Amino acid sequence: MNFTSKFLAISAESWVRYALTAGIAWLLASVLFKKRWQHRKIIPRDPLPSDLRREIFWSSITALIYGIVGTTTILIGKDGTWKLYRRIDDHGWLWFATSIVLAIFIHDTWFYWTHRLMHHRWLFKWVHRIHHQSTNPSPWAAYSFSPLEAATQALIFPILTFSIPMHPIAYAVFMTWQIVNNVIGHTGYEYFPHRLMNSWLGKFLNTPTNHIQHHEKPRGNFGLYFNYWDRLMRTNHPDYEQRFRSVTSRPKSPP
Repeated sequence: MNFTSKFLAISAESWVRYALTAGIAWLLASVLFKKRWQHRKIIPRDPLPSDLRREIFWSSITALIYGIVGTTTILIGKDGTWKLYRRIDDHGWLWFATSIVLAIFIHDTWFYWTHRLMHHRWLFKWVHRIHHQSTNPSPWAAYSFSPLEAATQALIFPILTFSIPMHPIAYAVFMTWQIVNNVIGHTGYEYFPHRLMNSWLGKFLNTPTNHIQHHEKPRGNFGLYFNYWDRLMRTNHPDYEQRFRSVTSRPKSPP
């Protein structure tokens, strides 16, 4: 398979993964269960149709960037320099599971620090501004990046495949995890229970409220899956926990 064929295949796979996940989330949150979940809408108003069109457009560009980075990585790594392996028995099932967990933590760290860097005043306009045009994001904003930001996020593929042994299925599980979490973080609804913030888990996991608040006020809440980097670096918004408790304390709307 030549470069063009690989590029088209990876781009299509990225787009389908995004479209299916974001589409299902949008259908559930904005159509089927909109009234039932309205009390958990972090920002009560809905995104504008123009916002959705913009998010889908830039997400489509992101899928193409992922195709370029993915194809280049495959062509470089096929000479044996990367650490993808085909037989699960080569490393066993324990490592298979461990590699997924490691990938998640490596990606979370990569995201926090690159994301925080993108907010530097010299970089924001060129790299990250497009994503922040969604001040009230929808699930379709999950991949709404500028080409430079998309390339930065796509680098997690070579980072993982050249640093730790991973089976392709383990990598596919990781990619499913990342798009599902990414979409959930942009749906605009808080799904975690009110009591979460009173537990150690609430200090560790990130919530949709955390990321939606970041879209409202970009100077904080830089984490992805977990909240420990924001807590260690003191970059959580001061009222993050209060906002979470406020959203999760709203009474259910009458049927």
